Amino acid sequence: MRSTGRTNATRAGAILLGAALILGGCAPQYQNHGYIPPADLLEQITVGVDTRDTVAATVGVPASAGVLDNSGYYYVRSRRKTVAFFAPQEVEREVLAISFTENGVVQNIERFGLDRGRVVPISRRVTSSPVSNTSFLRQLLGNIGRIGPSGLSG
Repeated sequence: MRSTGRTNATRAGAILLGAALILGGCAPQYQNHGYIPPADLLEQITVGVDTRDTVAATVGVPASAGVLDNSGYYYVRSRRKTVAFFAPQEVEREVLAISFTENGVVQNIERFGLDRGRVVPISRRVTSSPVSNTSFLRQLLGNIGRIGPSGLSG
């Protein structure tokens, strides 16, 4: 039995469709988690003038805040990439930290990102003195990797 031109075209179409479906399954899928306020909203916040209430009204209340009452607001966003059946890989992470004085006035606005697994500052807006090394975020991120077997025994 001889194949006709129509049969060959049908086979070629089926092969192309199958190849497209296989390659389409390998296309990376991205998932975004969290929220960082847009830059135009952050520019409306004035360091040394705005308070917790005005920040909440301007950019919204974050999903997480500092452990202490007078601690800051922390906005976190991450992006994961999944290809086919491989485990998801985090390709981007950003933290926006807004710290307040004891009176509840904005003291500092900082952006942090990851560079080769290390936390790096992206931008800062500080009123007076340099950023304190005792902030909640610095304590949290500074202790990653420092816990050894001796630190786990009670």
